[in-house]
Amino acid sequence: MHASQLIDFLSITGKLKRNTRHCWGPGGRQESVADHSWQLAVMALLVAGDFPDVDINKVVKMCLIHDFGEAITGDIPSFYKTEHDKEVEESAIEGLLQQLPSGIADEFSGLFDEMAEQQTEEAKLFKALDKMEAIASHNESPLDTWLELEYTENLTYGAEEVAYSEYLKKLKNELYKDSVQKIKDGE
Repeated sequence: MHASQLIDFLSITGKLKRNTRHCWGPGGRQESVADHSWQLAVMALLVAGDFPDVDINKVVKMCLIHDFGEAITGDIPSFYKTEHDKEVEESAIEGLLQQLPSGIADEFSGLFDEMAEQQTEEAKLFKALDKMEAIASHNESPLDTWLELEYTENLTYGAEEVAYSEYLKKLKNELYKDSVQKIKDGE
């Protein structure tokens, strides 16, 4: 990859550090898309030992690139995202990938396809962790930043995605208990 291509691509994806998500962190700072992707990648690294048959390097790549489109579109919370929004984001991803050398573009395109199809263990683990990271982040957010629908959404979000794994169901259950306690305490 030419240095100028690298710099240009990083200039675009660097917007993920500034593009905010709905979630607020402790201390009153709104979470960025990059914050989410980084935390998600760390989660993947931490659970690697519990998924010995999964290519964790591939999962980490998925975690780091999955929101590339949001460098162009900005973040739309999942509970508001329409089919049209998804199409716009997919188009943004395609445009971004065209700026990369063919080998990297092909690899990333394959990862996006794999994430969308949800057939491999890597894609399933990525998607489940993506949902669990969102819950964990919301549990760290001040309760006064939650929307009304999040009082139930935080309790049910990701249940389908974790159903295939005992470990992930336990993680979801712990996050559920944290959400319930947060709501009960009114924090």
